[in-house]
Amino acid sequence: MAVSHTFHAIAFVENIALKDVAAAYPEARRTAHELWYSTPAGGMVFVYPFGAMALHDVDESERMVHLARLRTARPGLTDARAEEDLAVVEQAGPQADMHEGVLVVDRLDFERTSVIALTVAQSAAMDYYERIVDEMFVRTDHLVDRLERVGRAPLMTRPLHRFIGAAIGTRNEVLSVLHLLDKPDAVWEDAVADRIYQELRAEFDLADRYLSLEHKLRSVQEALELVLDMSRDYRLLLLEISIVLLIVAEIVLSLLRHP
Repeated sequence: MAVSHTFHAIAFVENIALKDVAAAYPEARRTAHELWYSTPAGGMVFVYPFGAMALHDVDESERMVHLARLRTARPGLTDARAEEDLAVVEQAGPQADMHEGVLVVDRLDFERTSVIALTVAQSAAMDYYERIVDEMFVRTDHLVDRLERVGRAPLMTRPLHRFIGAAIGTRNEVLSVLHLLDKPDAVWEDAVADRIYQELRAEFDLADRYLSLEHKLRSVQEALELVLDMSRDYRLLLLEISIVLLIVAEIVLSLLRHP
């Protein structure tokens, strides 16, 4: 008999330090990469340090309770407006597989549940990172367009410094907290869990999205550094012109004083 399951993930702007929120979840278990606990209705909730929560078999009305609990444990959480859903069907079969957006597995134990929850949470977090990187791309395009129209870089470099810092910080965060290139520990001892992991990565296109993000962030950083160099060169040019004008003015004044 087939049994249906639901997974729902929510991403936040801020990261979550699991050791700081653990005291609010005395019934939960925690590792360096996730915190999880069972719900009274038989579902499970997973919290991840990269700023995401995944809920397994938790209906929509109950989700708000667990979301409010996390916000109490970690004040200041900002909704990233990025969510992901996945339907899973548990039924006898030779191997895990995707069918029209639904994952079909022969058995859903904790290890496999944790692999699914992590991958769904990563996809939700990726949606948020894609949005902020696209915004950076737009801002960079505006700078380049201005450079093409005016023919020189902005004179003030402080906004460029801040923008470059934001781009580098975002890139480092993407590389360090999503762990998209590292397999979860559960897949090493369970061939079906590994199959689930590969199927979901392909379904959510995580590898290509990750590489696209890295490429865009590198392009933004390189473009901003080029604009910054041009801005510095322009400031040096203005400084040199000012020095020449001062020298000329000094010569003119000297000639006027000694006719």
